[in-house]
Amino acid sequence: MTHTFPIRVYYEDTDAGGIVYHSNYLNFAERARTEMVRELGISQRAMLEDGEGTAFAVRSAHLDFLRPARLDDLLSVETQVISIGGASIELDQRILRVEDGTELVRLGVRLGYITLSGKPARIPAPVRELFAKRISERR
Repeated sequence: MTHTFPIRVYYEDTDAGGIVYHSNYLNFAERARTEMVRELGISQRAMLEDGEGTAFAVRSAHLDFLRPARLDDLLSVETQVISIGGASIELDQRILRVEDGTELVRLGVRLGYITLSGKPARIPAPVRELFAKRISERR
């Protein structure tokens, strides 16, 4: 199942020419992932505050810039869970312009599950199950 998150391009997101500055696509993708995790019923705050404290952190990200987004565009960030391992999750994300459906950016993101001291940790079974359900719904 694909999670969809809308984003409006504001002046602060653009360069002097009114085109979205490249690093802002990472911010857009992060917001979409955060909302997907929230909608799954996972509290990132609780993960941080429980026991040793854990969090998802971006391990790697690959971006393919296809077309520019511009000031005042309404965008849609689509996120799909591709796989889940013992301590990592693979996601595909696409950023599209809503008006015409043009794909602007593709992202491949690997999240690691870590302790606040930076050590890898196993993703808890209940969290794994929520993500696994998202994978099975996608098929």
